[in-house]
Amino acid sequence: MAKGASISGFPEWLPSERVVEQRVIDTLRKVFELNGFIGIETRAVETGASLLKKGETSKEIYLLSRLQEVGHESDTPIEDRLGLHFDLTVPLSRYVVEHSGDLAFPFKRWQIQKVWRGERPQEGRFREFVQADIDVIGAGDLPDHYEVELPLVMVSALEQLREFGLPKATVHANNRKLSEGFYRGLGLSDIEGVLREIDKLDKIGADEVAKLLVDECGASESQARACLELAELTAANGTELSEKFDALCAQHGIATDVETNESYALARQGLDTLAMIVDEAAAIRPGSVIADLKIARGLDYYTGSVYETFLDGAASLGSICSGGRYDNLASQGNRKYPGVGLSIGLSRLVSYMLHSAGAHANRVSPAVVLVAVWNEEDRTAANRIAGALRARGIATDVAPTAAKLGKQIKYADKLGIPYVWFPGSAVEGGETGGDEVKNIVTGEQTPADCTSWEPDTVIARQTVVID
Repeated sequence: MAKGASISGFPEWLPSERVVEQRVIDTLRKVFELNGFIGIETRAVETGASLLKKGETSKEIYLLSRLQEVGHESDTPIEDRLGLHFDLTVPLSRYVVEHSGDLAFPFKRWQIQKVWRGERPQEGRFREFVQADIDVIGAGDLPDHYEVELPLVMVSALEQLREFGLPKATVHANNRKLSEGFYRGLGLSDIEGVLREIDKLDKIGADEVAKLLVDECGASESQARACLELAELTAANGTELSEKFDALCAQHGIATDVETNESYALARQGLDTLAMIVDEAAAIRPGSVIADLKIARGLDYYTGSVYETFLDGAASLGSICSGGRYDNLASQGNRKYPGVGLSIGLSRLVSYMLHSAGAHANRVSPAVVLVAVWNEEDRTAANRIAGALRARGIATDVAPTAAKLGKQIKYADKLGIPYVWFPGSAVEGGETGGDEVKNIVTGEQTPADCTSWEPDTVIARQTVVID
């Protein structure tokens, strides 16, 4: 392919950048498994019927066509066509239903996999990207305590990434029942529309959202202002949250009686859950989860708690981890499989680490040693040395050609390989003798035996460093 023929929104990391991505993946997996989550992978495609769950991402789905079908796609209903999955939650719901007889519930799973969305590419936002998800799925019911545990697991995972240049992360939580009850109490009926417009607050601002609420959702000016006032409500704990919410209801004529007002009763369910999340999270990891009533989430399958996660000092990046509770996404006959989950936009994080935090690999190659080759007739001996080192867990490469020794050392240096091994001679074409190894970082050269030699543990480690 000609140079410069890249496709916008489909990132391809250079080898050193891929090292950073892989360290992030390894770190997240370790934290997820420490908390008892089980890894799975689902297929890349789902039927249109599965993908077209309610939510604005439906317009971003990539549908697949075989070459001989191009131009005749309209012959097949969209529901029957195959498309690339745009998240990992919809595939999970299908996976759980299909394999329910083989799974132990509650089913705690982690999944790190690529997804595809037809979005407008920009810095940190791609059309093809990696997500890292954790979800807990129940069979029939799911305890509320998971709505506290999952955001805390994600905060713990993101905390581990701070050594790679990631700032402190804070989860902002809301509950859709709280918002829906309040909106219904105001007399609004297009609840999904209101939630979608409120979800745009950070992107377009309060004035534009108020206009959309009036123009698109049938709200009056006063109803739109009330929705924005709810979104601006903040509180330090569950008690303060409850008091401020009741005061806001009273201000807008919403009766705060769960026995007589169904709208308030619904809002109260969400309020109590949100208060529990904030207070219990504060008892375990203070400041990690806060109430933020403007969080709505654009996907309509969320039914309760919703989360967005932001990094200190990186407002332009937006939310880097989001999710929520969904009770109706997966079902089988009369059996429902409610769940709660969060998803990290892993590619966005890696892009931030590379371009803003200055994260990079300390070396490109994972090899610790490059075995030199004096001449091609000696390659078999070099391969035997490499095999002995690898058998002892020391990552080893062999020089690609029997070039001049300086060229072989330069090759190792370009890849960041810290040691060059000289088989049977200390100098090129010199007298025969024992093996020697050169530390090209320090310049030190010493005799070595491939059955016992050990590299310096610090120099040998391929890792991620920050400029």
